[in-house]
Amino acid sequence: MKVAFHTLGCKVNQYETEALCLRFRDRGYEIVGETEFADIYVINTCTVTGLADRKSRQYIRRMKKLNPQSVVAVTGCYAQIDPEGVEHVAGVDIVAGTNEKGNLLTYIEEFLEQRKPQTHVLPYEELRTYEENGLVIVTESRTRAFIKIQEGCDRFCSYCVIPYARGSVRSRAPEDVVAEARGLLDQGFKELVLTGINTALYGTEEGFSKEENGLLGIAIILDKLQRLEGDFRVRLSSLEPAVVDKDYVRQLLGYEKLCHHLHLSAQSGSDRILRAMNRPYSREDYLAIIQVLREFDPQYAVTTDLIAGFPGETEADFQDSLRLIQEAGFSKVHGFKYSQRPLTKAASMKGQIPAPVKKARNQQLMEEGERTALAFFQENQGSVRRVLLEEYQDQTGEGGYLTGFTDNYIRVYIPAEKEKAKHLANSFRFVKLGEPFQEGVKGLFIEKP
Repeated sequence: MKVAFHTLGCKVNQYETEALCLRFRDRGYEIVGETEFADIYVINTCTVTGLADRKSRQYIRRMKKLNPQSVVAVTGCYAQIDPEGVEHVAGVDIVAGTNEKGNLLTYIEEFLEQRKPQTHVLPYEELRTYEENGLVIVTESRTRAFIKIQEGCDRFCSYCVIPYARGSVRSRAPEDVVAEARGLLDQGFKELVLTGINTALYGTEEGFSKEENGLLGIAIILDKLQRLEGDFRVRLSSLEPAVVDKDYVRQLLGYEKLCHHLHLSAQSGSDRILRAMNRPYSREDYLAIIQVLREFDPQYAVTTDLIAGFPGETEADFQDSLRLIQEAGFSKVHGFKYSQRPLTKAASMKGQIPAPVKKARNQQLMEEGERTALAFFQENQGSVRRVLLEEYQDQTGEGGYLTGFTDNYIRVYIPAEKEKAKHLANSFRFVKLGEPFQEGVKGLFIEKP
């Protein structure tokens, strides 16, 4: 039988879909593209915003139309938060919560026999066990692979529904992380991306061994990966300034394999709004982390998330966010319009911002982020970075380019012939960075400096 997957949302969802693909393939199912005719469609949903909910419903309907007789299974965060709402979307046969993904294949095969709709969603209070997905050592990517190390969040930021969708903090056993890393390296992957719902919370829950050889939290994993043989690098998908501070980040800089790029979700540049968001740091604390990074490497890349139009946000608060972009010199800003989410404190706060104002402010955040990104690319011009080469792109009117990313997360376009590019893909090369080009920079190969 043929099965197709569609994934919405974060890198954790992408990882979990990869794990599901492996289970189905091992059972003999044929994996096909999400736009193809299939017997089974699996939609792995997101609920971080109201738009994510709408997109989830749209994809459910879209995939059912491809084959009206197909089995449609919906899992992920939207299914966890609003199972009844998902059940009422036309065409849904199975609803499975975030901690039921590992059982999804069993539920689908039961449905194929019985043809009875099923809903399997554990209450929030029971989301306390790390659901092991097995070793995911085959992925769609050819160079970069995600490794999930952590699940859940206990920060309860006032705008965020994800703690209710993912449950309490659970950390993956270090030996399982290392085993998966070894398998991926054996498969030829050159970059390992550590991901989780809140990776900074790794190892912080009660009952988990919080210290090993004098190391705490995610440093335990980084230390073990640093000791593995092979020419590869490690990237953190994100760190939360609500969890880590400048001293903790300074400790991480000692790991040579760790990429010079961190995603630090600021969410706002206003101290007043940060307090209302239940984010336990100030803009000064946040900028202190960036200072540590830039002292270590002036071209250390920092990317971020910012919310426009949080309840009660004044024009002065918003200007603080714009100034934070300038002062931090972000290489990428992900801007989001505030979205009221169920179960959250912010949803009932006074001072809800009109939609047109949120849209206009978000546009300004993105534009300011584009300016600092361009400045970051220009600051890197003339420098030499090690680039992990990924794929060949034939640019109309521009010739062909071999593309890849630096350790500080700049996409580089290097002029190359298609045949030569095939032999260089998934390898490291030193590249001199040139002028900004297509949300990245051009580059030229050089000998080892």
